[in-house]
Amino acid sequence: MVSSAGSSIISSITSGMNNTYEYLAALYPKDGVTYKNITKARNDNTNYLTLNQSFASYLQNNFATFDSDGDGKISAAEMEKFSQTLSVSGVSKNELSQLAASGAYSASTISKILEHFDDIDANHDGRVTAAEISAYSANCAKQEEMDKANYRKATSDMTVFYGSDDASEPDSYSILSYKYKGFNS
Repeated sequence: MVSSAGSSIISSITSGMNNTYEYLAALYPKDGVTYKNITKARNDNTNYLTLNQSFASYLQNNFATFDSDGDGKISAAEMEKFSQTLSVSGVSKNELSQLAASGAYSASTISKILEHFDDIDANHDGRVTAAEISAYSANCAKQEEMDKANYRKATSDMTVFYGSDDASEPDSYSILSYKYKGFNS
């Protein structure tokens, strides 16, 4: 269900990125988390079971974004800033796409969020927050329940199935035109 998985993606991304950063920082306490050290850790087979390759890949691919002061290292403060931005502002379509490509999350969940990204992004800032995902999911679930109720009515009134041009009630839409069907499944 996207409702629970979708809204937890933001906290999961934040947690995964922080854990990966902390692991890399512990591996290289002298040099810090540099691009070279991330590459080295990703290529070291002894890290296979402990280093999250998806998040390490994301750190590597977006190194310049994380290293906001340009000193060649991702500091704990820079990582904290990223975490706060994700928690408050949410995640962009590009960030979700990159994480999906790296295999960090269920393809089904992320693909549903990406498919409906513009509808989920209620404030149209180019990012989706946990609250926006939850609200969209709740609206889809509510609409699904309305669909089921209207489907039961359809046996005696075909306007429920095909819609009505003169209907002004919110429950008089066409079941055929409901574009969000299946979001929560």
